[in-house]
Amino acid sequence: MSIAFPAPDQSILARRGEIIAGLARLVHPEALITSEDERRAFETDGLTAYRKMPMAVVLPSSTAEVSAVMKYLSEQGVKVVPRGAGTSLAGGAIPQEDAVVVGVSKMARVLDLDFENRTARVEAGITNLAISGAVSHESFFYAPDPSSQLACTIAGNIGMNSGGAHCLKYGVTTNNILGVTMVLLDGTVVEIGGPHLDSPGLDLLGLVIGSEGQLGIVTEATVRILRAAEGARPALLGFPSAEDAGACVAAIIGEGLVPVALEYMDKVAIEITEGFAQAGYPLDVEAMLIVEVEGSDAEIDEQLRRVVAIAEGHKVSTVKVSRSEAESAAIWKGRKSAFGATGRISDYICMDGTIPTGQLPLVLRRIDEIVKREGLRVANVFHAGDGNLHPLILFDINKPGEMEKAERAGEDILKLCVEVGGCLTGEHGVGIEKRDLMRCQFDEADLAQQMRIRNVFDPAWLMNPAKVFPLDGRVAA
Repeated sequence: MSIAFPAPDQSILARRGEIIAGLARLVHPEALITSEDERRAFETDGLTAYRKMPMAVVLPSSTAEVSAVMKYLSEQGVKVVPRGAGTSLAGGAIPQEDAVVVGVSKMARVLDLDFENRTARVEAGITNLAISGAVSHESFFYAPDPSSQLACTIAGNIGMNSGGAHCLKYGVTTNNILGVTMVLLDGTVVEIGGPHLDSPGLDLLGLVIGSEGQLGIVTEATVRILRAAEGARPALLGFPSAEDAGACVAAIIGEGLVPVALEYMDKVAIEITEGFAQAGYPLDVEAMLIVEVEGSDAEIDEQLRRVVAIAEGHKVSTVKVSRSEAESAAIWKGRKSAFGATGRISDYICMDGTIPTGQLPLVLRRIDEIVKREGLRVANVFHAGDGNLHPLILFDINKPGEMEKAERAGEDILKLCVEVGGCLTGEHGVGIEKRDLMRCQFDEADLAQQMRIRNVFDPAWLMNPAKVFPLDGRVAA
């Protein structure tokens, strides 16, 4: 499988010098990147198998500068690729040769903190983790916590509707954003939502979150901040089979328990992670759950008692309930470092599909069959509580044909997610990776309606144009 890109517009490339000169009049010299060596840092994102050198990169420092740049590029008919930190695993920020990357990484200030009303207004280039850092002194935090939270920006979180380990209880990005400032393609600056819990009229905020940079560039956001719980503790549960662990997940949810996090790792992931993090994970199990609950000490003890009782009904073979902050940190250290640990020993593709939790035992078995059919291995690490799967398909990029095998297995896994009642993505977005699978999820009428809405914001298809929708059959404005 090879992901296609549109042929670059030669008339735009022929005017590159003129277009760059126009951009130079709008931003400070250090905000405009034009040399090949410096542009190379922006030719790909977290989906490193695909690369395209952008025509130029602009890193504005304010909403006004973003507006001026967008207005100019629109008038020149130049494609725009919005970029946060470039951690997208679906190729959402990969540019094109005739496009200009507009990044928000220089816009990373905290603009306002309102603890009484539980909101923070921030620039869109701030990292996810930095928001929690800015409010932690008052015992508040920002709930969504993707594994890349140390690096990923709130702009990218909004574009892909990112989640994280704690989304089971607190929701994903769309549940934690109250308003945005967004610059449209023609440079118009609009305010959508605001520092209040509900807004009248159409839910345009819901449309923007998850739109993958196709409607405009978000430059500021008002986020919901939450008071930290009195306490939280995880339990580590090991099982003799993936089916037993999957059934336990469904049983915990079915029992009405809502842990703050419910994470899954299979044997391959456990072994890889333990070799790196030395977190004390059991090596004699086929699958493992990390179940974290929060509240007062008494509430935590009661919830964990119920969780362990449910696990005992599903053949649990290892039970380790944290009794200290050090033990909790060790349990989470392994999970948070799983992707990096895997990258040390193998190339991999990280998939992102979502399924009903009741389908976990079946899907885990089928994933194993799909990957073995291609002669590869898979390490499963994912948010089990909301059915958001992240199978890591391991391959060797130096062996001819292995990447294609991994991509083929990943495609079949995503089709399986849809087949059992789930969807193509949970938090990574569609980008280029799942673009050609959209017809597995939607029929032509559904896709056409989505594209008509997109056309309202960008009739010329200049905003992140090679992403999300299949290249053929696009609906014109």
